[in-house]
Amino acid sequence: MITPMRVFVLIFNARTENEGIHTIREGDRNKILMFESEDDATRFALMLEAQDFPSPTPEPIDAEEIKEFCESAGYEWEIIPENSNLVVTPPELNVEETDWQENAQKEDTVEDTFPLNQQPLEEPELSDSELEKIRRKLEGLL
Repeated sequence: MITPMRVFVLIFNARTENEGIHTIREGDRNKILMFESEDDATRFALMLEAQDFPSPTPEPIDAEEIKEFCESAGYEWEIIPENSNLVVTPPELNVEETDWQENAQKEDTVEDTFPLNQQPLEEPELSDSELEKIRRKLEGLL
């Protein structure tokens, strides 16, 4: 039996309802970096902080789980090997606001983050007036 490969990814607001995963934008595609070494992931997170980016947390996760997430979200992925000669540094441009921040407005820059459980936005099935009626009924039950 093959043991699943554990990697480290950078998560913003880890273990909250508003968590997001760090991605790097390359053209019109997003790529998630999967670090084999927690030290390398921590170093990259510190470089992001030095660029006034919100502080991400390196989180261990199964590499296959991230690959499946990337396939479902249409993202690329890259494994950053431990003790490699590959020096990974954040791009110089970061987004001003991210999708996981409230009232975020998407900007077309190099670096971005996306919620792990992001679903495509759909039009609500109920109108505002219908939702208001339901809200009043629920409040009446209290």
